[in-house]
Amino acid sequence: MNEGDGLAERFEAHRGRLHALAYRMLGSRSEAEDAVQEAWLHLARVDAREVDNLGGWLRTAVTRICLDILRSRRSRPEHLAGQEVFDEVPDGGARPEDEAVLADSVSNALLVVLDTLNPAERVAFVLHDMFGVPFDQIAPIVERTPVTTKKLASRARRKVHGTPVVPAAELARHRHVVSAFLSAAREGDLDGILAVLAPDVVRRADPAALPPGVAAEVRGARAVAEGTVALAQRSRLAEPALVDGRVGLVVAPGGRLVFAVAFAVEHGRITEYDVIADPARLRRLDLAVLGPPAEGTGGG
Repeated sequence: MNEGDGLAERFEAHRGRLHALAYRMLGSRSEAEDAVQEAWLHLARVDAREVDNLGGWLRTAVTRICLDILRSRRSRPEHLAGQEVFDEVPDGGARPEDEAVLADSVSNALLVVLDTLNPAERVAFVLHDMFGVPFDQIAPIVERTPVTTKKLASRARRKVHGTPVVPAAELARHRHVVSAFLSAAREGDLDGILAVLAPDVVRRADPAALPPGVAAEVRGARAVAEGTVALAQRSRLAEPALVDGRVGLVVAPGGRLVFAVAFAVEHGRITEYDVIADPARLRRLDLAVLGPPAEGTGGG
């Protein structure tokens, strides 16, 4: 009994980090918790005295479980869509130790991009780039050589960070404009929104992105700004991302993509933007993570 209690205590000491790992692998808190719990069941069936490095053993066990889940996902259609994704939004009930680890550099935008990787790429990238695991330890899990595993992580890294289609300075200026738009939209600040819209701005949206009765296309700064204020609640869930190589936004509660917003910016003003919610259109988008803003950039 005492030995079992001791093992449980040692496992609990690793639980927060294991959950953070599984969450990055799977993009679902509930699935991450299930994966960690399954690893505990695996541990309970082995002689713990033969485990030299419990942390490493558990990390490998959780990763293998996550890899199986990722592979099974690719063999069936995605079932989480539309309103169902909001079930994954944290409700404040998670353990503080888990939330502290999960909050470390995890964004819904990143989870969306990680979902575009194949299972082996995702495992290699998460373990190496986010948890510092050497390639020779990752290789047996993904059934590759260390050299090939390094290539997997490199390919995943390029996908995660994307390739902007505009020069860095222009990208930074566009980011400043879009960030100002998002901040004003979240606050319901009509004047702030108007300040970054061109007078003849056009907002287009897929019907699935709009409440009933709202027009799919709106023209003119005042009309667009007023419509944005009316939908301020949705703006609070939006995060910056690279959308087809340009600064855009994604709305992805729980890491499940619901909307993406593609902007056109000219002379420091938004000239048009497209709210994309149609699943076929979302699948065709090239999404990537925006790095931290460069210091001293802004203005337009």
